[in-house]
Amino acid sequence: MLVSSAAWLEMSLMSSRQASAVADHLQAFHAADAALTVCARRLVSSRRANGDATLGASLAQSDPQNWKSETWFESNAFAPVPQWPGSVTPPQCAVEAWSIPSRPQAEAFAVTARGYGATRETQAWLQLQLVIEDGHVERHWRRIAARPF
Repeated sequence: MLVSSAAWLEMSLMSSRQASAVADHLQAFHAADAALTVCARRLVSSRRANGDATLGASLAQSDPQNWKSETWFESNAFAPVPQWPGSVTPPQCAVEAWSIPSRPQAEAFAVTARGYGATRETQAWLQLQLVIEDGHVERHWRRIAARPF
Protein backbone atom coordinates (compact mmCIF):
# COMPACT_ATOMS: atom_id res chain seq x y z
CA MET A 1 0.00 0.00 0.00
CA LEU A 2 2.92 2.32 0.76
CA VAL A 3 4.37 1.78 -2.74
CA SER A 4 0.99 2.50 -4.32
CA SER A 5 0.59 5.71 -2.32
CA ALA A 6 4.08 6.85 -3.25
CA ALA A 7 3.36 6.20 -6.93
CA TRP A 8 0.13 8.21 -6.79
CA LEU A 9 1.90 11.05 -5.01
CA GLU A 10 4.63 11.09 -7.66
CA MET A 11 2.01 11.12 -10.44
CA SER A 12 0.18 13.99 -8.74
CA LEU A 13 3.36 16.03 -8.45
CA MET A 14 4.25 15.39 -12.10
CA SER A 15 0.75 16.37 -13.20
CA SER A 16 0.95 19.57 -11.17
CA ARG A 17 4.32 20.48 -12.73
CA GLN A 18 2.98 19.85 -16.22
CA ALA A 19 -0.07 22.02 -15.58
CA SER A 20 2.15 24.80 -14.26
CA ALA A 21 4.42 24.58 -17.32
CA VAL A 22 1.45 24.73 -19.69
CA ALA A 23 0.06 27.76 -17.86
CA ASP A 24 3.47 29.46 -18.03
CA HIS A 25 3.75 28.83 -21.77
CA LEU A 26 0.22 30.14 -22.33
CA GLN A 27 1.17 33.26 -20.36
CA ALA A 28 4.17 33.81 -22.64
CA PHE A 29 2.08 33.15 -25.76
CA HIS A 30 -0.59 35.68 -24.78
CA ALA A 31 2.06 38.28 -23.94
CA ALA A 32 3.70 37.79 -27.35
CA ASP A 33 0.33 37.86 -29.12
CA ALA A 34 -0.65 41.13 -27.43
CA ALA A 35 2.72 42.71 -28.29
CA LEU A 36 2.41 41.56 -31.89
CA THR A 37 -1.08 43.06 -32.19
CA VAL A 38 -0.07 46.42 -30.69
CA CYS A 39 3.11 46.68 -32.79
CA ALA A 40 1.32 45.76 -36.02
CA ARG A 41 -1.44 48.31 -35.40
CA ARG A 42 1.10 51.05 -34.68
CA LEU A 43 3.10 50.16 -37.78
CA VAL A 44 0.07 50.16 -40.09
CA SER A 45 -1.28 53.42 -38.69
CA SER A 46 2.13 55.11 -38.95
CA ARG A 47 2.61 53.94 -42.55
CA ARG A 48 -0.85 55.20 -43.51
CA ALA A 49 -0.13 58.53 -41.86
CA ASN A 50 3.16 58.84 -43.78
CA GLY A 51 1.70 57.81 -47.11
CA ASP A 52 2.44 54.77 -49.23
CA ALA A 53 5.94 55.74 -50.34
CA THR A 54 8.31 52.82 -50.64
CA LEU A 55 11.24 52.59 -48.25
CA GLY A 56 14.07 52.40 -50.75
CA ALA A 57 16.46 49.87 -52.26
CA SER A 58 18.59 49.18 -49.16
CA LEU A 59 16.13 46.62 -47.86
CA ALA A 60 16.61 42.88 -47.71
CA GLN A 61 15.57 41.24 -50.96
CA SER A 62 14.41 37.99 -49.38
CA ASP A 63 12.57 36.76 -46.32
CA PRO A 64 13.91 38.80 -43.36
CA GLN A 65 16.42 36.98 -41.18
CA ASN A 66 17.82 39.68 -38.87
CA TRP A 67 15.34 38.86 -36.11
CA LYS A 68 17.18 35.56 -35.60
CA SER A 69 20.28 37.41 -34.44
CA GLU A 70 20.34 38.10 -30.70
CA THR A 71 22.42 41.25 -31.20
CA TRP A 72 20.04 42.67 -33.82
CA PHE A 73 16.89 41.75 -31.90
CA GLU A 74 18.12 43.14 -28.57
CA SER A 75 19.18 46.43 -30.17
CA ASN A 76 15.95 46.89 -32.16
CA ALA A 77 13.32 45.45 -29.81
CA PHE A 78 11.04 47.63 -27.74
CA ALA A 79 8.28 46.97 -25.24
CA PRO A 80 4.93 48.13 -26.66
CA VAL A 81 3.31 47.80 -23.21
CA PRO A 82 5.05 48.73 -19.94
CA GLN A 83 4.26 45.43 -18.22
CA TRP A 84 2.33 42.20 -18.65
CA PRO A 85 0.58 40.54 -15.71
CA GLY A 86 2.32 37.36 -14.60
CA SER A 87 5.34 37.88 -16.87
CA VAL A 88 8.82 38.43 -15.55
CA THR A 89 9.52 41.00 -18.30
CA PRO A 90 7.23 43.01 -20.60
CA PRO A 91 6.79 41.51 -24.07
CA GLN A 92 8.98 42.89 -26.83
CA CYS A 93 8.70 43.36 -30.54
CA ALA A 94 11.00 44.36 -33.37
CA VAL A 95 10.16 45.46 -36.90
CA GLU A 96 12.28 44.55 -39.90
CA ALA A 97 11.58 46.06 -43.32
CA TRP A 98 12.13 44.07 -46.49
CA SER A 99 11.20 44.26 -50.13
CA ILE A 100 9.39 41.89 -52.43
CA PRO A 101 11.06 41.94 -55.85
CA SER A 102 7.87 40.90 -57.66
CA ARG A 103 5.92 43.73 -55.99
CA PRO A 104 8.13 46.85 -56.09
CA GLN A 105 5.37 49.22 -54.93
CA ALA A 106 4.65 47.21 -51.79
CA GLU A 107 6.12 47.85 -48.37
CA ALA A 108 6.80 44.67 -46.43
CA PHE A 109 7.60 44.28 -42.75
CA ALA A 110 8.33 41.37 -40.47
CA VAL A 111 7.02 42.14 -36.99
CA THR A 112 8.52 39.71 -34.47
CA ALA A 113 7.30 39.52 -30.87
CA ARG A 114 8.70 37.74 -27.84
CA GLY A 115 6.59 37.15 -24.74
CA TYR A 116 7.70 35.86 -21.37
CA GLY A 117 6.14 33.66 -18.75
CA ALA A 118 7.00 33.63 -15.06
CA THR A 119 10.71 33.13 -15.88
CA ARG A 120 13.00 34.42 -18.62
CA GLU A 121 13.45 30.84 -19.84
CA THR A 122 9.77 30.56 -20.71
CA GLN A 123 9.40 32.44 -23.98
CA ALA A 124 6.99 32.42 -26.89
CA TRP A 125 7.91 33.88 -30.27
CA LEU A 126 5.39 35.03 -32.86
CA GLN A 127 5.81 36.77 -36.17
CA LEU A 128 3.53 38.68 -38.48
CA GLN A 129 4.52 39.57 -42.01
CA LEU A 130 2.73 42.71 -43.17
CA VAL A 131 2.55 43.77 -46.79
CA ILE A 132 1.12 47.22 -47.45
CA GLU A 133 0.26 48.07 -51.03
CA ASP A 134 -2.25 50.54 -52.48
CA GLY A 135 -3.85 51.06 -49.08
CA HIS A 136 -4.45 47.33 -48.55
CA VAL A 137 -2.78 45.40 -45.76
CA GLU A 138 -1.99 41.70 -46.06
CA ARG A 139 -1.21 39.83 -42.86
CA HIS A 140 0.66 36.53 -42.78
CA TRP A 141 0.91 35.17 -39.23
CA ARG A 142 3.24 32.44 -38.04
CA ARG A 143 4.35 30.93 -34.77
CA ILE A 144 8.06 30.47 -34.34
CA ALA A 145 8.45 26.96 -33.00
CA ALA A 146 11.95 27.24 -31.53
CA ARG A 147 13.70 30.13 -29.88
CA PRO A 148 16.13 31.62 -32.40
CA PHE A 149 18.77 32.31 -29.73
